[in-house]
Formats: sequence, structure tokens, C-alpha cells
Amino acid sequence: MCAQASPSEQEQLIEKLEIFKIRGRDKRGRKILRIIGRYFPSRNLSVDVVKKYLEDRIFPKLGKRQFSVLYVHTDVERSENFPGISALRSIYEAIPVNVKENLEAVYFVHPGLQSRLFLATFGRLLLGGGLYGKLRYVNRLGLLWEHVRRNEIEIPDFVYDHDEELECRPMMDYGLESDHPRVYSAPPLDSPVVCTYSMRCIS
Repeated sequence: MCAQASPSEQEQLIEKLEIFKIRGRDKRGRKILRIIGRYFPSRNLSVDVVKKYLEDRIFPKLGKRQFSVLYVHTDVERSENFPGISALRSIYEAIPVNVKENLEAVYFVHPGLQSRLFLATFGRLLLGGGLYGKLRYVNRLGLLWEHVRRNEIEIPDFVYDHDEELECRPMMDYGLESDHPRVYSAPPLDSPVVCTYSMRCIS
């Protein structure tokens, strides 16, 4: 990642975009640190600024109690929102030991096939066996509400839109269908294929 602004301006950007936000609780009453991957402007933030922001603004609010992380991977693009393996490892290694110990679960929303393969290959090396074992893949928001109090957490509209699209095109989960809107056409008007989500909306 390369910095294109002063450290204070970068911190203001993180705050404005609400990339990291402590909001709501899971079904066991633990605080939730919500992270929206799409909001992360990797080209405009330095690793040191991110680490300092977490140290000053986020970790103190978590206190000494157990918590969960809700990471939303929806619409993350490698060239725009992914900081790189070395940056992720540096950020993770800077997390205080007590914070790592208090982390109980990481709910990974809309992981996609590439993310699964990446973590299966490098997850233990990058995150360590302890954190890697706390990963919980969540393919649909409906599954997330089994673990998180829905009325206490704010999820962006684009995440719901993507979830709806997955209901209509489930093969996207396995990398067998492109998620780019221009590579497929809508079904004919007389086509009997209608996604279950749309049927629920019609009924």
C-alpha cells in the first residue's frame, strides 16, 4: 500500500468510510467489530496508519472481553481493496496478544471461491493456527443471522443486493459462473427459470 495523503488525513478517511466499526452483538452477547472490505482504499492507506488507527481507535473500545469480527468481503477487488499479503501479515502481527486471545470468531461473509482457496493455502501461515481455526464462512446473510443479532448490525445495501444475486445464481459460490454483469444475459421472458428470492418478493 502507498500513502497518498498525510497520516492524519488517512485516519480521517478511515473514520469517514467506517471501514472498521464496533456495532451490535452476536447471539452470545459479544461485541462485534464490523469490517467492510469494499470500503478499504488500499492504494490510499499506509500499513502504519492502519495499525495506529486500530491501536488508538478500535482496540481500546473492545475492552478486555471476548468479541467477534464480522468481515464483509462482498465486491472486494484485488487491485482496489486488497492491501496485499505482507500488509495483512504486518497488521495482524501488530495486534496485541490480549486482543487476539479475546477474539472468539471471524464471520467471513460472501467469501467466494478464490478467497477460500487462498486461505486454504496460506491461511495458517498468514494468520496462525489459532485465528485460522476461528474463521466461519458465511455464504448467505440468512446464515449470518443465526449467529448475529440482526437488528443490531448495519449491513450496506450492496451486500443485500449481492446476496439476492447469489440466490438467483448459486453457481457463483463455486466459481463456475462470472459475477460480472456483462458476461451473461437475462433469461427470456417465457423462461420458466425464476430465482427463489424473486418468487418470495412476488408472493
